[in-house]
Amino acid sequence: VQLQAYGGGLVQAGGSLRLSCAASGSIFSIGLMGWYRQPPENPRELVAAITRGGSTNYADSVKGRFTISRDNAKNTVYLQMNSLKPDDTAVYYCNAEVVGTDFWGQGTLVTVSS
Repeated sequence: VQLQAYGGGLVQAGGSLRLSCAASGSIFSIGLMGWYRQPPENPRELVAAITRGGSTNYADSVKGRFTISRDNAKNTVYLQMNSLKPDDTAVYYCNAEVVGTDFWGQGTLVTVSS
């Protein structure tokens, strides 16, 4: 299973970005999908996760600003990020659980300037 993330970039504070992550390969069914991020010199942390049925979970720091969604037919997960803050600057990684195994995308850099 391969995960390919898109959509990172440089944005001013208050702006928006949309990340996408598509899974490919020998996939029967993807379970939980999510986005994590790793700020400079900090550990990786969960940003948001979504079950196959659409139930979501968010880190407190992004609630009300970020929205996670998925398209099961396309094996794709999205992260709509609004009202971005400099503290959101990080490498964002997508994650997918397939038959009990976690797979990771390559990471996409999001930089929010003040």
